[in-house]
Amino acid sequence: MAILTIKRLLILMALSTSMLAHAQPASHVAWTPETLNLVKQGNAEKGKQLATTCQSCHGDKGQGLKAEVQDDETIPAVPALAGQLATYTFKQLRDYAVGDRANDTMTNIAKNLSEQDTADLAAWFSTLPRAASTTSKTNLDRAEKMVNLGDGKRILPPCFTCHGNNGQGEKMDIPALAGQQADYFASTLLAYKKGERHNDIYSRMRLIAQQLSEAEIRELADYYQQYK
Repeated sequence: MAILTIKRLLILMALSTSMLAHAQPASHVAWTPETLNLVKQGNAEKGKQLATTCQSCHGDKGQGLKAEVQDDETIPAVPALAGQLATYTFKQLRDYAVGDRANDTMTNIAKNLSEQDTADLAAWFSTLPRAASTTSKTNLDRAEKMVNLGDGKRILPPCFTCHGNNGQGEKMDIPALAGQQADYFASTLLAYKKGERHNDIYSRMRLIAQQLSEAEIRELADYYQQYK
């Protein structure tokens, strides 16, 4: 067990060295004690009131929506926000507001939210239970291996090292993955892989996603959606 732990730490050290050598921070959110306290003290009841305008896209329970095709047009997936870490939701909304993350709809919404509104919304969504999954648990052995063991040959750490043993996320900017809409999860990793999304600190997810095949990305997406 100790040998496996050391190996995982070595993988993380190698990956971190690569990140620091080739990347710079890509977000204006600074996790000062004041900012952390603002999020910690977010008013979930006020957030609940604000969230009524979010329901048409993110669902009445923050469950998100899968991608759909209507009239030969693909409507992109919308992320589940239920059970997400408040700090992560806060960061994403602030990134939209200042242009560190791009989406016309979300940018317009986030720009009209104060930092307190953002903290309140983040607090509310963090209190909601994750949606039940309808994804099959079969044929996900490769994803499970990536989650628990990683791939030393590609210097890919196990997903759980950062995202937690149960996909619950960790601390400020590492999101919960358990219960996330698979379509959204996959599109997000593909955006990192192609460099279309770049608000991950020190390019962490871009470096990882670039080494994953599209098939592996889809399998990971399905794996985490059913992992409640």
